[in-house]
Amino acid sequence: MKGPSFYFQKMSLTRQILTIILTVLMFFIMFFFVFVSDNIDRTITKQMYELILNRQTSIVGLVDSKQTDSIDDIYAFLASDSVQTNCIIQDGKMNVISNQSSKRKPVNHKVYEYLLDQSKQMNSENEEALQGTIIVANSKYYYRLIYCHDGIILASFMDDTYATQFRDSLIDSTVYVIVIAFMIVFLIILMWVFSIIHPLNLIRNYIEQIKDGKEVELHLNRDDEIGEMATAIVKMNEELKKQDKAKEDMIHNISHDLKTPIATIKSYAESIKDGIYPYGTLESSVDVILDNAQRLENKVHSLLYMNRVEYLVASDAEGVVTNMKDVVEQVVLNAAVIRPEIQVITDVEEVFFDGLIEAWRVAIENIMENAFRYAKSYIKIEVREDWLCISNDGPKMPEDRIQSLFRPYEKGEGGRFGLGLSIVSKVCKANHYIVKGENSEDGVRFIIYRKTKKQKKKKENNWVKNKGEKA
Repeated sequence: MKGPSFYFQKMSLTRQILTIILTVLMFFIMFFFVFVSDNIDRTITKQMYELILNRQTSIVGLVDSKQTDSIDDIYAFLASDSVQTNCIIQDGKMNVISNQSSKRKPVNHKVYEYLLDQSKQMNSENEEALQGTIIVANSKYYYRLIYCHDGIILASFMDDTYATQFRDSLIDSTVYVIVIAFMIVFLIILMWVFSIIHPLNLIRNYIEQIKDGKEVELHLNRDDEIGEMATAIVKMNEELKKQDKAKEDMIHNISHDLKTPIATIKSYAESIKDGIYPYGTLESSVDVILDNAQRLENKVHSLLYMNRVEYLVASDAEGVVTNMKDVVEQVVLNAAVIRPEIQVITDVEEVFFDGLIEAWRVAIENIMENAFRYAKSYIKIEVREDWLCISNDGPKMPEDRIQSLFRPYEKGEGGRFGLGLSIVSKVCKANHYIVKGENSEDGVRFIIYRKTKKQKKKKENNWVKNKGEKA
């Protein structure tokens, strides 16, 4: 069953970011109404109680003072309070002392009855103030009762008009700030996404035009991963062009090389058929035909050899191992007649490398062929666990040649197709080994190795270095 992540990955980047933004927005709305709204209500309730307390403080001081002789004086003092209703409760009776003509909602008589009932629970000046809310006729009231002196209790309350206005103002302010912040973040994200999508579109167009065989350029002034990817693609295109050019040259050279022996064989055969011996005698002329036929066979064999190696590299060799001692001994035995004057020194342990024996034999043969081409007096082969080195005392390689050793169709001096070392590289990579070529003190060496644990790797590197110094 395909999950949401599957469909999400199928979207374009623009749709993905819009989906993320909408999801975050929905989460924010739920969060706001469930959490923030509840906190705002608690904050407003606390603010209302503090507002009533601040107003009651002045009233309590006035009630407790001896400067007022009657309720009328207190009523006159509080006549200007248009927000809060204040009542004095004494001997079970309630006197409203706020200006009832102020523009407030009409107070339901049940509010007074409720406050009067609550006041009966307060019978001492040490009694803590009572505060809370009451809902009457769909109107919410905030109240607070406090004990003054001599049995006088001050009861103050206000409706939810001010609270509603304050809540609306607070929510509006909060929403405005959040919306503005969200829009700014949204625009920043859109700009960021566009800065990603635009260069990706340029890269896609670049690849499509390359696929169509057009000559195009790609320039991205970026130092991030996208810029690195663009640079890698451009370099890959340049390398592919270089390899294609080398491949074309190779095919041209092979075609020319094949054409020459074919033309010679054909012309000599036609001459012999006509009773003419181009090389003096029949035997000599037939020898020329045989020599060119051998040349032709060798070139065809080389082409078939390349295809066979590609097949070996692509073959599934999971779990297959090769005894490298057997491979080296077989290759050395077959190569001994190439240049008898070159001494082949072997220092080989019986170790096993991952991979097919035929693939490793081809790789070792190619390195040995390269070594025989340049060696002056000796070739040395050393094999240890996960490590193989073939060195010779031939001329050292230029630095640029070392960098391009394993590229396909790169021919060195005296090379044929430029595929030998690239085949070695393919075999090594297919079996998770690393191959490198480098100059030694008295020549050149090729090393095949595999990274293992850090301690083992360090030991092998030191061993390679020591062996190189001795060589």
